[in-house]
Amino acid sequence: MNLLSKLAQSIQPYTAGEQLNDKKYVKLNTNENPYPPAPKVYEALQAFNADMLRLYPAPNSDALREKIAEAEGVKIENIFCGNGSDEVLALCFPAFFDSEGKGACFADITYSFYPVFCDFFSIPQKIVPLTEDYRFNLNEFSKVDCQGYFITNPNAPTGVGIEGEQILSFVRNNPQKIVVVDEAYMAFFNQSVASYVNEYPNLLVVKTFSKSYSLAGIRSGYAVGCQALIDGLFRVKDCFNSYPLDRVCQEVSMAAIASKEYYDECTQKVVAERERLTHALVELGFYVLPSSANFVFAEYKKTGGKFIYEQLKQRGVLVRFWNKPQLKNFCRITIGTKEQNDILLQSLREILNLTE
Repeated sequence: MNLLSKLAQSIQPYTAGEQLNDKKYVKLNTNENPYPPAPKVYEALQAFNADMLRLYPAPNSDALREKIAEAEGVKIENIFCGNGSDEVLALCFPAFFDSEGKGACFADITYSFYPVFCDFFSIPQKIVPLTEDYRFNLNEFSKVDCQGYFITNPNAPTGVGIEGEQILSFVRNNPQKIVVVDEAYMAFFNQSVASYVNEYPNLLVVKTFSKSYSLAGIRSGYAVGCQALIDGLFRVKDCFNSYPLDRVCQEVSMAAIASKEYYDECTQKVVAERERLTHALVELGFYVLPSSANFVFAEYKKTGGKFIYEQLKQRGVLVRFWNKPQLKNFCRITIGTKEQNDILLQSLREILNLTE
């Protein structure tokens, strides 16, 4: 007897990167920050009153929303908080798209949760190929008859970024369609358009605490948009989960927001290592897409990506590989510390010697 719904039987879930937490691995496969959270985060955890856990958290995370609004240069009514940016993105689908509508448009190579969300919420999907050099063709996007767009900037898994003015031009040219800009990796690019949401009522920017704030384990994300869009997210949120961010999460996220100088320093180190690693990979014979994120997308045509991935795993280094026609020669490599990146490079030298 099968008690599952047709949806549960048929849908293909999102596949996350391997979570092998064995300390023998150098984990460069899920774009986590290699540096620890800010000292203020530790202080917030130590000062937290565990007795408060018997009480529900603030349902709308208003104190955190206020802090985020200050950091983004907007007002509290422009901020929505969710249980990681994945939840915020998921809620965008029922909030802004109709199952009988013209659909959501996104790239063929981008964050692979978008088609999963479309299937889950029965939203038609419109796919636009990236260019041959793995860039967004925003002119082609504008030609698509749809309700709105999802644009990951910098893109994943490619790491390629779009200048902020290009995004704003695209938003201006499509005033009747919502443009959701997923800025999960924006701290490593510094081209955010979040401060323009009140100027463009069709713009919604989604961000996360998982990457630049070193808080992937706390599950905290948010959206920045005009009040009408934020109100729409609250409407669907309250049909799903009235308390998405727990008390600990809210306190820790506020502590992170208050630690700009610390995180700016960490981000600068990641960017410097990104440039060093890119140069080293090119010297080894890889083709590396120009990355604006905290990872690189590296191609080795001679063996393909699967061989590199498997050989690295045997040597205790985890990277990400997708067994798809357009991506099969690539591996996505998270930027680690200098020591972690040196281990990766030494392992690659050993592997490439096997192919000579």
